[in-house]
Amino acid sequence: MTQHTLQGRSEAEVTWFQRRSFLQAAAAWTAMGGAAGAWAQSRSNIVQLTGDATLNGSRLRPEQAIQTGDEIETGPDSSLIFVIGNSSFHIRQRSRLTVERGGSLNAVGLLRLLTGAVISVWGPGRTRRIVTPTVTAGIRGTGVYTEVFPDQDLRSYFCNCYGTVDMAAGRDRLVSRSDYHQAFWGEVSPKEGRLLTPAKAINHTDEELEFLARLVNQQTAWQRMGKKGVKDGKGYMDEQPGQLHPAAMPLI
Repeated sequence: MTQHTLQGRSEAEVTWFQRRSFLQAAAAWTAMGGAAGAWAQSRSNIVQLTGDATLNGSRLRPEQAIQTGDEIETGPDSSLIFVIGNSSFHIRQRSRLTVERGGSLNAVGLLRLLTGAVISVWGPGRTRRIVTPTVTAGIRGTGVYTEVFPDQDLRSYFCNCYGTVDMAAGRDRLVSRSDYHQAFWGEVSPKEGRLLTPAKAINHTDEELEFLARLVNQQTAWQRMGKKGVKDGKGYMDEQPGQLHPAAMPLI
């Protein structure tokens, strides 16, 4: 397993993919045809539910389907893995979010994370957005990790694990192009004039992204390239002396 740094999260939360129950659930999901099978057979798109969660205020049951427009909340020591269209999501414990409709009922156009954390892999398609209290990210086909810290006045963390993302926080705007984990803080108040600041790679692993990608028949950038970079939050596969994080570039 790749080296990882935890900040306010437990080891168990980032090793969910090693549990026998998940491996069995993922195998069953694949055997039944994955997302296409779920859509064709009008069955649940939940791959695994651990612990308690609510859907639109009512207790979520594993046989239910999550649709765009739904509000989801996970309880303590709970997690939820599901697929909508060509995108997959893992919601960590104590999280609250909505998945809003995109171009069709079976496509997420906007994920609004109010608190907690979500790992997501997005297939190719028109630009979609992830919105937190301090960050807006316009994403294409990519894998990302997003977390909102309630104990830090809803300061947000966003890692573009691979792909291209249009980042915005207040008046700050930049384009993130990442092969291997380019991470940002969305600040509550400006730091040295910036609301988007560099961050380290925290609270998520390569293997989590790989398993979520597999659920929707995709591969991560490092799987396609057959190598990994330095997991320092800068996002580069081959680091060169003097390379700066995009959020550390001189202000114009």
